[in-house]
Amino acid sequence: MAVLWDLGGVLLDWDPRHLYRKLFGDDEAAMDDFLARVCSPQWHAQQDLGKATAEACAELAAEHPGQAEMINAWAERNEEMVAGVISGSVEVLAELRAAGTACYALSNMEKESFQRRLQLYDFLSWFDGCFISSFEGVMKPDLEYFERALARFGLSRLTAFSSTTGPRTSRRPGRWASRPSCSGPRAAASGTRGQGPARLSPVRRPPRPPRPPPARRGDPGRGWPGRGWPGRDRPGRRRCG
Repeated sequence: MAVLWDLGGVLLDWDPRHLYRKLFGDDEAAMDDFLARVCSPQWHAQQDLGKATAEACAELAAEHPGQAEMINAWAERNEEMVAGVISGSVEVLAELRAAGTACYALSNMEKESFQRRLQLYDFLSWFDGCFISSFEGVMKPDLEYFERALARFGLSRLTAFSSTTGPRTSRRPGRWASRPSCSGPRAAASGTRGQGPARLSPVRRPPRPPRPPPARRGDPGRGWPGRGWPGRDRPGRRRCG
């Protein structure tokens, strides 16, 4: 068995509002408007796909010169978006590691942020491997992200558990979600950001449809749909860092 961990919202209490509440004060409406229209999830996705944060902020500030200070804060004060470690989840990670369970980090995150956080948080070195969107050029919830991650680590989706939650984009376009959400083809864990550890549980597969009757003479045979998934051969583990 292997456990796939998200980072923001599961192990780190990440939310851009943690920073921008300091800048906007009590004006929540202005902050929400800024995070919907200016530093939006769509804009931030460029950084999760590998674009340098400083470059993205400079380009956006040129488009919105009146809000340049707020935009540049995204790069200059980026770590203030992390309110702290979700200690309960880190304890679960430590217990799994002590038990010899393979653990992997799968996260949408900027290159600079991940490299900086490797130095700030010791538990990020505990993983057997990390698959970070900005280094791979693909991000969640794209199915290719999960396929490539499982292939990279030699895992089968039938033996992997996934803990994925955090301030992703909401169902309303251009909005940051205010509650945790589960995503990915094997999202099998639930957790509440800042309120304790993620709870890991096996994925429940939907019941199979009734087996078709035997083909009669002259009828074309009917088989089960394929359930193939890449990465069945398990290579040696590679540590993060």
